[in-house]
Amino acid sequence: MAEKYDFIIIGAGGSGLAAAMYGARLGMKTLVIGSSHSSELPVGGLITTTNIVENYPGFTQIGGFALAKKLEEHARAYKLVTIKNEKAIEVKKQTKEFLVKTNRSDYSGKIILFATGSKWKKLDVPGSEKFERKGVNYCALCDAPLYKDKIVAVVGGANAAACEAQILAQHVKKVYMIYRGAETKIEASRLEEIKKDKKIEIIYNTNITEVKGNSLLKSIVLDKPYKGKKELELSAVFVAIGHEFLSELAKKLGVKINAKGEIIINHKDCSTNLPGVFAAGDVTDKEFKQLISGVAQGCTAAYSAYEYLKHV
Repeated sequence: MAEKYDFIIIGAGGSGLAAAMYGARLGMKTLVIGSSHSSELPVGGLITTTNIVENYPGFTQIGGFALAKKLEEHARAYKLVTIKNEKAIEVKKQTKEFLVKTNRSDYSGKIILFATGSKWKKLDVPGSEKFERKGVNYCALCDAPLYKDKIVAVVGGANAAACEAQILAQHVKKVYMIYRGAETKIEASRLEEIKKDKKIEIIYNTNITEVKGNSLLKSIVLDKPYKGKKELELSAVFVAIGHEFLSELAKKLGVKINAKGEIIINHKDCSTNLPGVFAAGDVTDKEFKQLISGVAQGCTAAYSAYEYLKHV
C-alpha cells in the first residue's frame, strides 16, 4: 500500500528543498523524491556541479556541493519532511489523490510539485567527463572569477554562449567562442557587442574533439587547425549548447509544456493547468534561471499548495 503524504515534491534541487521547508512549516506532511527518471543528479540538484558559488545571499563564497548539503540539512531538520533518494518513474491521477511510482516504492499525495529542473547538454568528447568541474564548466556566472586573467573557451553559437562569453570577458584574458556552424545564431545587437570586444574571438566551422590535461584541464583538440594548430592551450571550457528540461513525467500526466520542454506555469502562484499540480525552478518557463530564483519559486509553490489543500 502506498505511503500517504499531503505534499509530494519530485526533484531535490534548491527549488524542491525550499518547497519542502515551507511545506513543513505550513503543517503539510511532505515527501521529497530525489530525482526524476531522466536525471542522475544527487540531492541538491544542478548546483552540485558548480565549483564555487558567489551569488547566493548569505555566502560570499561557497562550493556548490557544500551549499546543496546545507539546503538538504535545513530541509531534513523539519520532522514533517521525508527525503527519499529514489527515482520517480510515473505519476498518475487517482480519484482524489496522485500516485507516484519510484524505482523502489509507491507514494500517494494530495498535491504534486514538479521541481525536476534541467540538465546541461554535455560536451560528449574524450576527456570531457574526466575534467568536469576541473575545467569543463557550465555556468560562467558561477565560475568565471576562478579564471581571472586566464585563457578559456566557450562551446556554442547561440545567445546563451554569447552571454557566457561576455561574462567571462569581464574576468579572463581571452575567450575563444568555438562554433560548429558558419554563422552564429546570436541576435544582431549582441553579436555586434561580441565583435567589438577584443577579448572575444569566434572560431567558426570547428568542433572540439578532445579535452586534455593532468589533474586539471590544460588544452583542447580541434577537428581542424586554427592558426596552424589543432591544439589550443587554455584553462577552461564553458559548454553552452543548450539545456534539456526534465519535464517528461509532467507531460505524461497532462501538464502543459512549451516548445522548449518547459512546464508552463502561472507565475503568480506556480500552478499548472492541472488542479493540484504545481511546478517550480528551472523546469518552468521562467526566463531567469538561477538558484536564488528557483528557491523563491519553491517557497511560492509550497504556499500555493497549502492554500489549495485548504479547499479540497
